Amino acid sequence: MHQIDLSYAIRPRRNGSRQIRNPLMQMLQAVREHGSISAAARALGLSYRHVWGELKHWEQTLGHPLIQGEQGQRAQLSEFGDKLLWAERQAQARLAPQIEALHAELERAFAVAFDDRTHVLSLHASHDDALALLRTHAAGTAQLHLDIHFTGSVDAIRALNQGRCVMAGFHTLEHAPRGSLAQRTYQPLLKPGQHKLIGFARRTQGLIVASGNPLRLHSLADVARLRARYVNRAIGTGTRVLLDDLLAQAGLDATALAGYERSETSHAAVAQAVASGQADAGLGLESAAHAVGLGFVPLVHERYHLACLKSALEQPAMQALVAVLRSETWQHLLGTLPGYETAASGEVQSLRALLPWWTFPREKKHSH
Repeated sequence: MHQIDLSYAIRPRRNGSRQIRNPLMQMLQAVREHGSISAAARALGLSYRHVWGELKHWEQTLGHPLIQGEQGQRAQLSEFGDKLLWAERQAQARLAPQIEALHAELERAFAVAFDDRTHVLSLHASHDDALALLRTHAAGTAQLHLDIHFTGSVDAIRALNQGRCVMAGFHTLEHAPRGSLAQRTYQPLLKPGQHKLIGFARRTQGLIVASGNPLRLHSLADVARLRARYVNRAIGTGTRVLLDDLLAQAGLDATALAGYERSETSHAAVAQAVASGQADAGLGLESAAHAVGLGFVPLVHERYHLACLKSALEQPAMQALVAVLRSETWQHLLGTLPGYETAASGEVQSLRALLPWWTFPREKKHSH
C-alpha cells in the first residue's frame, strides 16, 4: 500500500472541474490523448525533457513501467499506467462531493487573507476565560481574528520576545509587591521602553472548592492546616507564580499543601478535579468555579495584561484590538463574566505604570 499525500495551489478562479489534481495523472492522461511524450509535453506547456524525466522517476518509485511502445511508434500507457489512471478517476468520482466541500472550505478560509477589512492577531497567553470570550466577540463584531495559543505566562512572554507572536497575555497581583516571585519571574523578560501593556481586565482568583464549601476553607492556611487535597497549576503558569507568592506571604512552603506536586493545565481542569472529587481545593478563577457549579472563596484581585512590543502598536490588527477593548459593548460583555471587570480596557500603558518594579536614577544636575 502506497501513502497518498494531498496538496493544493492558490490561483485565480477559473472554470472547470474541481478536482484534486496530480501532475503524474495529468501526464498520463496527456500521453493517452496525444499519443506521444513530446505532444503530451506541448499540451501541458512543459518541456519534453521534464515530462520524460518525471515519467522515468515515477516508474522507478512505483516499481512498474508507465509507458510502452517502440521508438518511432505511438506511445501508449502500460497496463499498470492504465490501471493507475482508472483508479484515480474512480476515486475522484466517488469523492466528488467531499472534494467540492474541501475546495469550498479552503476558499472560505483563505478569503480572510485577501479581505483588507479583516485582521488576524497572533497571541500567546496564560489561560483566561475572558480571552476566549473576546475571541468570539472580536470575530463577530470587528472582523478581528485572534489566533490564541494558551500557554503559561512565562512561555507567552518568551514567545513574544522570540517573535513567535505579536502579543502575550499574563497576569499579576493588582498591586504586585517589590521583591516578589512575580517580580523575579517577569522583570527579566520585559524591558521598559521596548514593551508596552494594553489594559484588558481585572479578575478575581481564589480557592475553587466543593459546592457549599463543606470543609470551610477560607485561606491557604486552612488548606494546609486541614491537609485538604490540593490541585496545582503547572510550572511556568502565572497562577503557579501567584500561589508561591501567596504561600510566602502566609509563611508557608510548598510541603504545607497536600497535592502541591499535582498540576493541571487550565482553570477549567482544576475545577473539574474538584467537581469529580479528586481534589478538595485549587487556586483558580471564579468563572471556572461558577461554570461547573462549585463554590469559590475569593483571595486576591489580579490585573490581566496584554503585552506587546512598542513597535507593534501601529499595526492595523493591534489598532483593531484596541478599538474593540475600548468599546462599550465589549466592556459590558466582560462585566457579565463572573469575577471580571474592566480595568483601563484598551489603554496603552507603560510597564512602570502597572508593575512598580523598575526604578531609574534621576539625572544629576550639572554644576555651574
